Amino acid sequence: MSKSELRVLGQDDQAVACCSPMVREPLGESDAVDLARMFKALADPVRLRLLSLIASFEGGEACVCDLTGPFDVSQPTISHHLKVLREAGLVGSERRGTWVYYWVLPAAFARLSSLLQIPAEPAAARSC
Repeated sequence: MSKSELRVLGQDDQAVACCSPMVREPLGESDAVDLARMFKALADPVRLRLLSLIASFEGGEACVCDLTGPFDVSQPTISHHLKVLREAGLVGSERRGTWVYYWVLPAAFARLSSLLQIPAEPAAARSC
């Protein structure tokens, strides 16, 4: 099974569809808890850079061995940050021999993106 076929619990198509923009309807308690965990994980500069680094790797995945060099923190700290990203549902991982490979989960980004979308309003409806 390729990584594009993997399904992460809570990250299926229904989970993405559950979150309409906050401007259309109030956010439910369960969705708020899940989304807060994602935003909290993204609020750390090292984790944000790690996520960007993983997403920018050719092929869409990065070996943990490639993720320690660009940071001025220890390998155990990098592993902790990757664990937080994984537990927040932002990245997936797979052990291959002695190395672990990480990739971003598009469904998580779609969920965050759909929450923050503001529908375009007609020019007449805008006020100064």
